[in-house]
Amino acid sequence: MARRNKIAVVGAGNIGGNIGLLCAERRLGDVVLYDIPQVEGPVKGKALDINQLNAVRGLDSRLVGTSNFADCAGADVVIVTAGRPRKPGMSRDDLIATNVEIIKNVAENVKQHTPDAFVIVISNPLDAMVYALHKIAGLKDNMVAGMAGVLDSARFRFFVSEALDVSIDDVNAMVLGGHGDDMVPLTRLCNVGGVPLESLLPADKLAAIVERTRKGGGELVSLYGTGSAYFAPAESAVAMAESFLLDRKRVMPVAARLHGEYGIDGFFFGVPARLGKGGVEKVYEIALEADEKAMLDKSFEAVKSTVAACNI
Repeated sequence: MARRNKIAVVGAGNIGGNIGLLCAERRLGDVVLYDIPQVEGPVKGKALDINQLNAVRGLDSRLVGTSNFADCAGADVVIVTAGRPRKPGMSRDDLIATNVEIIKNVAENVKQHTPDAFVIVISNPLDAMVYALHKIAGLKDNMVAGMAGVLDSARFRFFVSEALDVSIDDVNAMVLGGHGDDMVPLTRLCNVGGVPLESLLPADKLAAIVERTRKGGGELVSLYGTGSAYFAPAESAVAMAESFLLDRKRVMPVAARLHGEYGIDGFFFGVPARLGKGGVEKVYEIALEADEKAMLDKSFEAVKSTVAACNI
């Protein structure tokens, strides 16, 4: 029997558990759910529960729950969800002090046990956490990316679909920049079935959708009351993992390390990129108009400030 892919999920809370389930449903490979020793029992239970679900559905993927990072060795993909979630009233940046210490530990384990894996970071504040993990773990630039733009673009697409009462399949959108309140939905380049979005919605309604997209995570934190979003973030990360594992060459907005594109060098920032067996294989640079460039520059200044606060 051919070797199945191995996906390691670091942090087996709501997002991590859903990632394990989605990977099994997609038949992407076997999954290791890793978390700290204090929650080893629930993590093992979550893996066992999903294995039994797989038996009902005839899915061959096997899940293992563990508190030993060595069990992740040999993983093709590592998806990092570890960190404290936001609570109502908190910004993503409020998590810096706590989550950067968690990411330091994760990075050391990745360096020791999974140095050749493609690493996808979800932990917030995203742009700073992926920067820290990359630097500490010493990963190749193309083998690590942050999941943010896929989720932000999905939120934007849903809001447009809802407003126009059209199929989500026909809404094409791209959200660039940092994963924060200064993210940049490029409305000029968005379309519905090829029809420019800006011709379909009045300016005020479109502006409201842009603002709701920027605050999309906070809206869910307020609604849940006890944590942040997990279904959509999990699916977004799995879509990235799938493109890598199956070499699908999908072009997706991800936080990739830039080398002069968009005037940015050495930072991770949300841009369209091709994901395939080579990881982040290509970054696409879009010609921006003056107002769009100004918004992107503002977003980058916020990212630089967050990264600086990590003291890495």
